[in-house]
Amino acid sequence: MDTKDKNPELSSPGVMFPDSSITPLEVDELMRPIDGVMRGIPLAEPGIEPDSVEPDIEKEPLRKKSQTPLQESLRRLGRDKRAMASVGVIVFFILLAIVGPLIYQHIGGLYQSPINGPVGPSVYHSPFHQELTNQDLSFSSMYWLGTDDLGRDLLARLMQGILISLTVALLVEIVDVGLGVLVGVLAGYYGGWIDQVLARVTDIIFAFPGLLFAIMLTGIFGTEADVVFAPIPLIGANGDARLILVSLALALTVWPLMARFVRGQTLSLKEQQFVEAARTSGSSNAKIIFRHIVPNVFSIVIVASTLNISNTIIGEAGLSLLGLGVQTPGSSIGLMIAQGENNITGFPWEVLLPTIVLTIIVLSFSFLGDGLNDAFNPRSKD
Repeated sequence: MDTKDKNPELSSPGVMFPDSSITPLEVDELMRPIDGVMRGIPLAEPGIEPDSVEPDIEKEPLRKKSQTPLQESLRRLGRDKRAMASVGVIVFFILLAIVGPLIYQHIGGLYQSPINGPVGPSVYHSPFHQELTNQDLSFSSMYWLGTDDLGRDLLARLMQGILISLTVALLVEIVDVGLGVLVGVLAGYYGGWIDQVLARVTDIIFAFPGLLFAIMLTGIFGTEADVVFAPIPLIGANGDARLILVSLALALTVWPLMARFVRGQTLSLKEQQFVEAARTSGSSNAKIIFRHIVPNVFSIVIVASTLNISNTIIGEAGLSLLGLGVQTPGSSIGLMIAQGENNITGFPWEVLLPTIVLTIIVLSFSFLGDGLNDAFNPRSKD
């Protein structure tokens, strides 16, 4: 009898016998594939010997895609709870001023006025209608925030006043951004005599106190503006003719500060490598300005504009408070404060309501400006 078949010690080298101690169930468990790979047995690719297959190495997780500077700034802004709350308040007041009157003038029933006869909500919810039998009323289902000393709806006048303030702020910022960016970019990019001339013009205008200049302009030309702009719809009607002068006066005194900000940013940007590369590649000055300079001063323009809106709203309210802005029967927050001062002892809400609304709007724009400054400031940290 051949002893090699029975004695494992006498078997040929390299020959292994199966372990008879493993049960068939354990064999099935070991041979069960996991995620496409046989347990303990790496799969061999075609043309590669099984012994040469390296064990499976766990792949590194993919790195998170890096964010652009704008996305990073918006992320920081989104984490600023005070700025986000301010955005919500600003949007609420914008919708209240634009959509609110359209809805409010359809709420309520027919009212039998002793003086004007039957009037509907489109009349007694108008900011200009005087109902002399309903003077100085408190909150009610007909007048949600009461009436003033002439029987005018306070809520309707408040919505009209918010619209006036936001409209003036928008007009002023259009001029502010337009002139400020134009002068600042030209002075910073070209330098030389262009910078000197524009800097001197800016210094002259910057020397005028904005509010005093607006008072002087509206005080001198206000009466003539009431006559000239009165026939123009949406501008001269209902005592709003002087808003053109107010917007012009405030706009002419705020843009030099914007120009200084943009000029300083442009001086820094024109020395950057991407601007030098664009210049070396043969790009014209106009193309470099509009494609590389202006988009990169966008952040500082937005921050400065947001902070300036608060000053504009306060300036317009101050002029109306002094009687140099919106005239009766028009409505403005400043005009409502001025008219409510006469009844502050007996009916304090007539002056408190516009004052509180003005404070909330100004604080909201100020907080939003601070949040934008922190978000777009490259030196700020989370």
